[in-house]
Amino acid sequence: MTQSLHPRDGGAIDTIDTDRYNLDDLEFSEWCRAQLEINGALVLPGFFTEQMIYEVLADSVPRIDEAFFTTNVTHNVYLTPPDDQLADDHVFNRQVISTKGCLAHDQVPSASPLRTVYESDRFRRFMAHVLDIESVHSYADNVSGINVHFHLDEQELGWHFDNSAFAVTALMQAPESGGVFEYVPNLRDADANDLNFDGVEAVLDETVPDRIRTLEFDPGALVMFRGRNSMHRVTPSRGSIPRVLVVFAYNTEPGIGLSESAKLTFYGRNE
Repeated sequence: MTQSLHPRDGGAIDTIDTDRYNLDDLEFSEWCRAQLEINGALVLPGFFTEQMIYEVLADSVPRIDEAFFTTNVTHNVYLTPPDDQLADDHVFNRQVISTKGCLAHDQVPSASPLRTVYESDRFRRFMAHVLDIESVHSYADNVSGINVHFHLDEQELGWHFDNSAFAVTALMQAPESGGVFEYVPNLRDADANDLNFDGVEAVLDETVPDRIRTLEFDPGALVMFRGRNSMHRVTPSRGSIPRVLVVFAYNTEPGIGLSESAKLTFYGRNE
């Protein structure tokens, strides 16, 4: 059995398996909120239907050449510029590599089921309740809302903290091997400006393997993750099958978009 989401009362498409998940069930939403609060992550396996996965892959994989690829991009784990007041080998200035391809929001077809989900009031109400916020809003730019990420052979996402309070993603295709999501919960306290240099350095030096958790999920899973204080990465993908991940990006306030410099960095254009 599937559930039809209506984007702003427009057309409908079967996208969600409601034998397992009912977005209007308050008790279920409360359970999801509790899991996210306890673990810093929520995984709902088989959330999206096989039809949804098939259509997204058919719309995106043949267009990998249209994606903007970042290759050998380095950054620190805080996603900030280096601090020249600190030594080059200080943990704040240590660089890690992130490489991926991205189809931006304006490259997602107008009839894509991704747009049906992203624009659905029901889906937004469910997310807001789980995230314990008043509401979620679309990004006010043409690139950020829905992104389709590709990780080809040897491509990875380096250790980092998110700038945003939450992330909502859906795996559409797993690679032959690798592409594992790893995280260390509550490694810093951004609100208190506690950057925890010692803890971050220990993770980068691989001296605390017992602290690293693996978040396991298969294609079709919906994942909500609080990455602002939990350091995380995606290990290198291996093989000829690309890892395909969809990111649904929202804001807690309306009318917010990416800066021109951020567009240039992450999408290769600033229009």
